[in-house]
Amino acid sequence: MKQTIFLLLLFSSFVYSKYRDNHSCKECHEKIYEEYQTSYHAKGYFDSTLHKKIADKVSTKTYVCASCHMPMADNIDDLISGVARPDINNKTHTDAVSCYFCHTIAYVQKSHSFNINIKAKQAKGYKPTLYGRLTNPDEGDQHSSTSTNPLYAKKVCMGCHSHKLNDNNVTIFKAMKDNQESLGCIHCHIPTLAGGVDKVDKCARGKHVSHKFLGIHDKAFRKTGVDINVTVEGKLLNVTLHNKMEHPLIIQPARAKFLKIEVQRAGTVIWKNYKNFPSEDKQGYFAYTFKENGKDIIIPAHATEGTVHNLEANERKMIPYNIPKLQKGDKVIVGLYVRFAKSECQKVIDLSKNPSLTKEQLIRQVSLLQK
Repeated sequence: MKQTIFLLLLFSSFVYSKYRDNHSCKECHEKIYEEYQTSYHAKGYFDSTLHKKIADKVSTKTYVCASCHMPMADNIDDLISGVARPDINNKTHTDAVSCYFCHTIAYVQKSHSFNINIKAKQAKGYKPTLYGRLTNPDEGDQHSSTSTNPLYAKKVCMGCHSHKLNDNNVTIFKAMKDNQESLGCIHCHIPTLAGGVDKVDKCARGKHVSHKFLGIHDKAFRKTGVDINVTVEGKLLNVTLHNKMEHPLIIQPARAKFLKIEVQRAGTVIWKNYKNFPSEDKQGYFAYTFKENGKDIIIPAHATEGTVHNLEANERKMIPYNIPKLQKGDKVIVGLYVRFAKSECQKVIDLSKNPSLTKEQLIRQVSLLQK
């Protein structure tokens, strides 16, 4: 009994220290703060139209997405259970995937349906300890620091970016394998850049880790993930896609990526790989599809089955097409595009005021001129 009381007293002395909101980080890390503000980690329920509309379509009572999209919420259990709703006046809600959250992860708890980031306990009344991969960290007014934490090279991305299964054990998100380390994610999405960023650079560092978290929404960055090669033999067009990324081509259920192929002769299109909709070309259209009890559905929260046409990490795939025999001067144009909200989404949520989500965005394009 005495041992139980001792353990309870010990545990009660370690609680989360006062929350440091995103803006408080700007005091010392102005450049990193500016980078972060442009990222999709900074966009949560109140800033991401697509996320908010999908979350509300799933439920206007519970906000089960909070564990990843609002992880520092001071009432996260109430949000998930439906006792409370997201509050635009609460900084722990509006900070989305906040600086404080990402730098206070103690470990990743793996599970079948989805992983959970476990936040580190902090000693009450003391400055919080922040974690990362920085050697020789500075200590500031807002926090103390620690040396390189192995978690931040191994598993830190696994908490939110690994996988998600719905209540029917249907995969609705898949980005990382169970044994995959976070360093691959880091090298691409948060690379080391030249230039120090602290207002007072005590350690005279000449480089820093980017906090833009670049991804598919960045026009220049998305060109780097996939190579396209085109060859023609007689009436056979071969399009080879090489996914150079360490994750599948399609990881999110709302998106679609697809090929748009045209054969032009004297400025006129004489052949296309689809007539009206990209999904007509089954082999060149990459997306998730879901059913609930045999019926097609768009929002996958209640799906009883799901499939995905994908290009896996580091996979190379050749896709053949039968085209008219080329003549001298004919041009073949092959583009890979993305829609952040595929056409079907507009059947269940109104995105008419958000054309950037619904219109096709070019990922990469190549062309071949017949000589």
